[in-house]
Amino acid sequence: MSTAGGGTASSLWARTSDDVPVDTPRVPAREAAERELSKPMYHENDPGFLERAIDRFWEWVDGLFDAASGAAPGGAVGLVVVVVLVVLIAVALWLRLGTPRRVPAPAGRLFDEGLRSAADHRTAAEAHAAGHRWNQAVQEQMRAVVRSLEERALLDPRPGRTADEAAAEAGQSLPGHATRLHAAARAFDDVTYGGRTADAQAYQRLSDLDSDVERTKPLLSDSAPGVAE
Repeated sequence: MSTAGGGTASSLWARTSDDVPVDTPRVPAREAAERELSKPMYHENDPGFLERAIDRFWEWVDGLFDAASGAAPGGAVGLVVVVVLVVLIAVALWLRLGTPRRVPAPAGRLFDEGLRSAADHRTAAEAHAAGHRWNQAVQEQMRAVVRSLEERALLDPRPGRTADEAAAEAGQSLPGHATRLHAAARAFDDVTYGGRTADAQAYQRLSDLDSDVERTKPLLSDSAPGVAE
C-alpha cells in the first residue's frame, strides 16, 4: 500500500518538476507576452501610419456629425435642413454679389510710359469701345480727361499722378464736376486695380464727362462761386 502510494507520489513529483511552474509572477509573465507579441511576424498585416491616420480622421468626422445631429432640432433630419439652408444662403449671396474678387491693390499711376495727347487717348478709347473692350475704353477715356486738363493748364503735368489725385486737384478748379471726377477716378481704379469689369454705360459716362469738362470754364480765384458753361 505504502509502495503504491510512494510510487504515485514519485510520479507526480517527477511530472511537476518537468512542467512549467504554475506559480509564475504576474509582471514577468506580462513582459514575456509583450515581447512575444512585438515580434514582426504578428504585425505583417497591420495598417500603415497613413491608413491609421485616415481612419482616425473619419472617426473624428463621424463623431462631429453625430454631435451636430444630436444638437440640431429633429436630429439627423434637422441637420440636413440646416445644411440645405446654409447652401441656399451661400448660393443667394453668390448670385447677389457675384464671384469674390481680389482685394483692390493700392492705386498706381494714371499714365503708362510715354507722353500722348488728350486727342490720342480719346482715339484709343473710341477704338476700344468699338471693339467692346470696355475696361480699356474706360482707362483711355479717363486719361483723356486728365490730359485735357493738363493741356489747359488746369493741372500741372506730373508723372506718377494717380486718378484719385487728379480728380481731387481738378475738382478745386471745376467744383461743378468734382463729384463726377471722383466717380470717374473710382471707375478707373476699379477696372485697373480692383479686378472689376466695365461696361458701355461706364465708358459713356466718362465720355460725357470729357465733353462737359472741355466746355466748362474753370473757377478762378477772383470769380464768383459757381461754374460758367
